[in-house]
Amino acid sequence: MIYTNAQQELANRIDDDSSISSWRNWKWQVKHVIRSIDKFEQVTEIKFPSDERKDLERTFKKFPLSVTPYYLSLIDKKNYKNDPIFKQAFGCVDELTTLKSELEDPLSEDKDSPVEGITHRYPDRVLFHVSNICSMYCRHCTRKRKVGDVDYVPSRDQLRKGIDYIANTPQVRDVLLSGGDPFMLSDEMIDWLLSEISQIRHVEVIRIGTRMPVVLPYRITDNLISVLKKYQPLWINTHFNHPREITPSSREAIAKLADGGFPLGNQSVLLADVNDCPRIMKVLVHKLVQNRVRPYYLYQCDLSEGLSHFRTPIGKGIEIMESLVGHTSGFARPTYVIDAPGGGGKIPVMPNYIISWSTNKVVLRNYEGVITTYKEPDSYEPRMCDRDCDKCDLDLQLNKEVDESEAIGIEKLLSDSSDTISLVPENNERIQRREENA
Repeated sequence: MIYTNAQQELANRIDDDSSISSWRNWKWQVKHVIRSIDKFEQVTEIKFPSDERKDLERTFKKFPLSVTPYYLSLIDKKNYKNDPIFKQAFGCVDELTTLKSELEDPLSEDKDSPVEGITHRYPDRVLFHVSNICSMYCRHCTRKRKVGDVDYVPSRDQLRKGIDYIANTPQVRDVLLSGGDPFMLSDEMIDWLLSEISQIRHVEVIRIGTRMPVVLPYRITDNLISVLKKYQPLWINTHFNHPREITPSSREAIAKLADGGFPLGNQSVLLADVNDCPRIMKVLVHKLVQNRVRPYYLYQCDLSEGLSHFRTPIGKGIEIMESLVGHTSGFARPTYVIDAPGGGGKIPVMPNYIISWSTNKVVLRNYEGVITTYKEPDSYEPRMCDRDCDKCDLDLQLNKEVDESEAIGIEKLLSDSSDTISLVPENNERIQRREENA
C-alpha cells in the first residue's frame, strides 16, 4: 500500500518509533487514534483559537472524538475549514444544537429490538449490532447514542442471544452485521460469528456494513479475506461520501475484497458542504464503479441529535438524482432514500417521470424533458396464473420448502389472495365513531 512522505511525518509525530510497517498495521492505527484536541493540534500543526477550542471541548465531551491517523492524513491542512474530510472527522460546536425534530434514536432501532443486539424491522431480514466500536467516529453517525461506548464490546455469550433469535425465526433469510463496525472485531471473532450464522439453514445471505475501506483500509488484510471467503455468499457494503476518500490505499483494500469474490456496494449520506453537489456525486459514483463498487443508497441525513448542520433539503437530493438519471450508467446510480423516522424503513425518493395517465395511456418524460406516451394493453387477463397459490400446479411452482410470509401493507392491498380493501390508521376518529355507535 502507498505510504507518502506526509504520512511518514505524521506517523513520526505520533510515535517516534513508527515505520512503514507500523503505519500499514491496522492495530497500530487503532492504538494511535486521535482522541483529543491537543493530540490533533500536535500531529496536524493546526491551532484553534481559544474560544473555538472551548466550544470543541464541550462538543467532544458529549460526542467523543476518534480519528485514525490514516484518515487524518487526508485532511487538507491549508484549507481545513472547508475540507470534506475534516468535516466528517473532527466535528464542530453545531453538534450541540438539538432541534425538537431530532431524536436520540431516530429510526426506533431500540424499539424494534426483540433481543439484545437485534433490530427486526423488515419481515425477512434483521440487523445484528455486533459492536459499538468504530476505528473513527463519523460526525454524521445516526447511532451517536451508541457508537463509542467502550464498555460494550459484546462477548460470545451476548452475541449468542442474537444468533439464537435468528435461528428461532425462520422467516429471516438475510442477516446484516453492523455496529459500530464489525471489522473492529478480531479475525477469530468474525470467523466464529460467521460460522454460527452460516449454519442456520434458513439464512440465505449474510451482509457486512463497514467503513474500514474508507477510514482504515489497512484492516482489509489477507488473513481477513481468507476468513471471509469461507462464508459465501457474503455481501459487503461500505461508506464512501466523497471522491477524496478514494485513495490508492482504499482502492487496494477494495480490490482485495472484490478479488475475494464479494459483491460490493456503497452507501453514501447526503451531507451539506461535504457532497451536496451534482458534480461531486457524479465523480464519486464514477470512481466507485471504476473500482468494482456499485452505488447502493444515497441517504437523506437522519434526524439524529446534533446533525442539523449536515442536513440538506430533500430537493437537493432530487437535484442530484436528476443529474445522474440518463446522464450516467444505470448501475452507477444509487437509490435515494429517506430512512423514515420512527422505524418506517427506507422510503425511495425519486424525480417524477410519470406526468399523467388514463385507462389506455401513460404520459412520461425522460431525463432530457422529452414527453412521450406508453400505450397500455387494451385487455389484460392473467393467462398463466390462477391466483390460487396454495393449489398452484404450474410448471413454475415455488419450492415447497420456502416459508412465505403473509403480505402486509400496500402489497396486501394489491394481493389477489387477500380480501383487505383498505388500511386504516390506528385511532381513526371515523372508525372509532362507528364502533361506539355499533
